[in-house]
Amino acid sequence: MEELSELKLKVLDLLKEDARRSPALLSTLLGVEEEEVKVAIAELENDHVIVKYATIVNWGKVEEEKVTALIEVQITPERGRGFEGIAERIYLFPQVKSVYLMSGAYDLLVEVEGRNLREVANFVSEKLSPIDSVLSTKTNFILKKYKQDGIIYEERQEDNRLLISP
Repeated sequence: MEELSELKLKVLDLLKEDARRSPALLSTLLGVEEEEVKVAIAELENDHVIVKYATIVNWGKVEEEKVTALIEVQITPERGRGFEGIAERIYLFPQVKSVYLMSGAYDLLVEVEGRNLREVANFVSEKLSPIDSVLSTKTNFILKKYKQDGIIYEERQEDNRLLISP
């Protein structure tokens, strides 16, 4: 693993806050030439340090509802491959948004998205649970997102209640 330069680390931090920042703005914020920033970004992309630029959507503000579930999965590791092969089998399903190897009571945490509860339930019962190495699953549905990737979804409401004292 390559140690990144201070410039590249600063570029990553600024792009993580807002991926729409242009190289010109980044160069101004960092006090370096725009060409240096362009080269740094190109190298980060080529080395797959920057994998993708994404938009965070507050689906609660859109009529098209989505159901997200976090599924705790206990598995038996495969001989010679450990958790890698099973994790790959799981993350290749289009419904799967994220897969994490975890420490603790379960092995993998799988984030799944569907149009409704039934679609997610069908995925668990028909695709995930039948995998030979899967010992058990526990599905947790996300009811509301307050904060994701450092972004707070709703503005805080001021508490305008009157104080009552004895």
